[in-house]
Amino acid sequence: MGDNTSEGSIAARFQEVILVSDTLKFYLEGFAGHAATVLEGSAEVLCAVTLKRDQQVATVASSSLEAKALDEIQYGYGEGPSLHAIDTGKTAVVADIRTDTRWPDYFDAIEAQGYYSVLGVPLIRGDDGGVTVNLYAREPHVFTPRTIERIESYVAEASLTLQLALRLSDHEKTSAHLRAAMESRTNIDIAVGIVVAQNRCNPTEAIRILQRASNGQNIKLRTLAEQLVTSVGTTRAETHFIN
Repeated sequence: MGDNTSEGSIAARFQEVILVSDTLKFYLEGFAGHAATVLEGSAEVLCAVTLKRDQQVATVASSSLEAKALDEIQYGYGEGPSLHAIDTGKTAVVADIRTDTRWPDYFDAIEAQGYYSVLGVPLIRGDDGGVTVNLYAREPHVFTPRTIERIESYVAEASLTLQLALRLSDHEKTSAHLRAAMESRTNIDIAVGIVVAQNRCNPTEAIRILQRASNGQNIKLRTLAEQLVTSVGTTRAETHFIN
């Protein structure tokens, strides 16, 4: 098993994925694809990422369609290594489904697909659920203690980057909302000034005029203000508001 860290730190590589990804889903797809290569050279491994939120579970990324299908088998039974890892926050190791007795119905379904080793590693855990990384291999005893330690380290470093990506995403959304709110506020302030000038009233009275017009036309105040400001900017506007 080669040392992939020689090509650059895991965090740096995931940060590159974030930079070129349009959505968090693309980031997770890139993560799943790379995670499937962690054991490259020793065994073929498939990887999927499970998200549990508000008692609902879904596979949000996978290294292949087969990995996604294997991941979703658990959901029908409501049990399995990835769900156990989310609920407990601990890595779930299945060395050989033929000798493991924890989830017999699930193991029967996995064995029918020709897979014998499964590993579920917590990526992020919260009060309402979490995210796990799930690895599948056809051979039994693929996930040795050394391998598990390597994968857990890999996932832990990825978790930090993923949480950073989530925070950046939240920050971008907040900034966008603030910009929109500021733009709306600016238009409203300008519209108030226009009404004050055209109706020779004070700002409080101007706000009431705008609100009555907004209610009368059944449109939002910010939309009305934007229309008024635009009309004044393109042609000489005559107010249609009556005090």
